[in-house]
Amino acid sequence: MNNASLFQSQDLAQARILEPEHLLLPKGPVGGHAVVIEEGRFSDIGTVQDITARHPGLPRLSLPGHLLMPGFVDAHHHVTQSYGKSLVYGEPSEIFRRVWVPLESTLNARHLYASSKLSALEALRGGFTTVCDAGTRSSEDLDAIVQATTDVGIRCVLGLICNDKHSAVLLDAEPILARAQAHLQQWEHHDLISPSLAISIPEAASDAMLHRIYAMSEEAGRVFQTHANEHLVAVERSLNAHGRRPIEHLAHIGALGSASLLAHATLVTPSEIRLLADLNAAVSYNPVASAWKGNAVAPAEAMRVQGIRLGMGTDGTRSDAFRMMDYGEAAQRFAFGMMVGDSSCGAGWTWLDMATRGGADVIGLGQQTGQIRVGAQADFLVVDLQVPEMTPSWDLPWELVRIAARDQIRAVVVQGKLRLWEGQPVDWDPLPLLEEVRELARHAVAQSDIRKLHAPSTEHLARHAEQEKAMA
Repeated sequence: MNNASLFQSQDLAQARILEPEHLLLPKGPVGGHAVVIEEGRFSDIGTVQDITARHPGLPRLSLPGHLLMPGFVDAHHHVTQSYGKSLVYGEPSEIFRRVWVPLESTLNARHLYASSKLSALEALRGGFTTVCDAGTRSSEDLDAIVQATTDVGIRCVLGLICNDKHSAVLLDAEPILARAQAHLQQWEHHDLISPSLAISIPEAASDAMLHRIYAMSEEAGRVFQTHANEHLVAVERSLNAHGRRPIEHLAHIGALGSASLLAHATLVTPSEIRLLADLNAAVSYNPVASAWKGNAVAPAEAMRVQGIRLGMGTDGTRSDAFRMMDYGEAAQRFAFGMMVGDSSCGAGWTWLDMATRGGADVIGLGQQTGQIRVGAQADFLVVDLQVPEMTPSWDLPWELVRIAARDQIRAVVVQGKLRLWEGQPVDWDPLPLLEEVRELARHAVAQSDIRKLHAPSTEHLARHAEQEKAMA
């Protein structure tokens, strides 16, 4: 049977009881279960028999051949970097200095809206119902990002960068702290936006600012974000400046704790792993970023075993949650598992959990999203399992990590509202946005002082052809 004939977008939007063939609960996938969605939340979960008996008057929708699962959580994103994309491919580490800072610094409010809306759309198409933005270097107000993400309908933890070092100049702290406090208050009660404070990298702020921004985040019950121990040069600069590695230094000055979310943490010593666990700090494991431009792979499985809270993030590389999980497991196997004969490397479920429940926890939204449970926000995906690649099915969590693809996502629902149907928005046309972004991006890149160290692939190919011709 053609699954397209089973139900339509309006059926999903109107139903209040959903009866998928498989339901992904915290304990794993189950069959014969249904969920009730009321006022944007999961109000009841149980067997189909029990649910229909308790709610006889609610409209129902059967979803044979489909999985209903939590929406994925991108625990580390840069939503205003969507203009760049392949500009950074093939570039060595610390591309933020040569590409992202120059590009983001030129973005006005119109750019922020368009680039963020594009990022949000890409994220939904990749199965993410929540993104955690690490902050933009644009000097513009963040209202445009809020407008863009809410227009698309994605949940967003919105970082505000609070650096007080610019080159060798130390900026006045008071305006930065005042803006940080206003940011925390402004978005405290928003339906889809949660505020967060960030220092881009520890060396971009004074010790006093790092300590204060962390404390403000902790006091507000929000997440403090920073990139730590990502690149060799950054570790060496910290050792030269402080005699301590970045994570060690954050702990030393009182800027590491349960409110911390460290992006990457790829270059960590055993003592730093212990330090992160003891202080209950969280880490965003970003495997695609490691593959594309990093110096190392975070020992995510070892961190998890030691009790460190972990989510998974794209780092803005590619908004595809299934491929992110695939990279997450593969990176652990290549970097750590093979050499010690570990053929399991997390047994599949680890990466699925890390990309959903774990991600929600580390960004401070564990009570709202990341799981299908009573009281949680109805942020979920409807995934088609009637595809050749997943037939027959023997171990669904493993198959979701290694085989599933985003074109199997029939529907993306956030806060009980259907946002995407078969890869396209249900209430707006994305084509004008794509046309606008092409024009805006050309202008922004032309105005930016971007410095690439490697030539584009087409130029590289031409040089290679010339070399082969000369050697013939």
